[in-house]
Amino acid sequence: MNPEELFTRYFLPLYPPDCRADLARARATDANPARNPALFAHIEEATERFVENAPALLGADVRLDRTSASVHRLSAAITAERRDRWACEGAAGTPENALFNVVVHGAAYVGACIVAAHGGTWSVRRPLWESVVRLKSHAGEADLAVFHWWLKSLADDALSTSGAAGSAGWTGAASLADRYRAHVEVPTMRPEQLPVLVPQLDRPLPRIKSPTYDLLHKYLRAHLPALRDLGQDFPTPERFAAYGFQWLDFHLLGGGRLVLMSGASPSGLHLFWLGATGFEKSAFFACDTFPEPVVRLKGDHLLAMTSDHAETRVHEMLWWGP
Repeated sequence: MNPEELFTRYFLPLYPPDCRADLARARATDANPARNPALFAHIEEATERFVENAPALLGADVRLDRTSASVHRLSAAITAERRDRWACEGAAGTPENALFNVVVHGAAYVGACIVAAHGGTWSVRRPLWESVVRLKSHAGEADLAVFHWWLKSLADDALSTSGAAGSAGWTGAASLADRYRAHVEVPTMRPEQLPVLVPQLDRPLPRIKSPTYDLLHKYLRAHLPALRDLGQDFPTPERFAAYGFQWLDFHLLGGGRLVLMSGASPSGLHLFWLGATGFEKSAFFACDTFPEPVVRLKGDHLLAMTSDHAETRVHEMLWWGP
């Protein structure tokens, strides 16, 4: 199942007719401009119901304590088998369906975590489960559609994605935790509190041409000795060799708080963020081999410039990663 199929079968029949007729308008309209506390109380009730029902729904106590860590525990407990079981409990497209209740109450819970842990505020929509959380962060101000995160995280491709470091590419599939990390934790983190790993250098770090795993380690010992270990989640020597990197560049980020390793392979541009404990995260952008991709720093932002089927692409993100 994909998100559209889930939405059409299990949720759309329960929308008021005027909302079904113009979903875009319903999703953009504040349904509580007067900030009526009764409507927020309904969201809180849905949150509490999810917490109460979670042990039976998930088959384990994932400690739903409204922390960011609890969203990661919750995400890890969501499986294709559980989704299918919820979908079969109660008629599809009715309020009695278990999948419907898991998602609408779960959306309230994840939103409550953003409010409690990161200072977000609810903005009510109609129906209530379409409500969004407004969050201010380094990335600006955004309305986070948590209900849609749930739909996407329950799709077949998201539930089958391993999320292993160095994935060959990203199709848009992501778990609930992936989306929470990208849209909440990364933008709100305080990167200035990271320790300085490498003092600022007076010249760019040299490129590795025709890199190998052994050559990479020799390079780090010579130029970045503070990076003593790439960490257990960095690609294995076999995986590294399979990339077929043509070159590797290195960039100091945040005054030396992180190191970005960028590499061009026949399939595209790979980015690896390295910190005090080694590998932290990665990103991949499919692109042409010519012209070769370019990575640039612009203030707090990182620009990855590529060409895809002869069309220029500029991928912008915060320097501490996606």
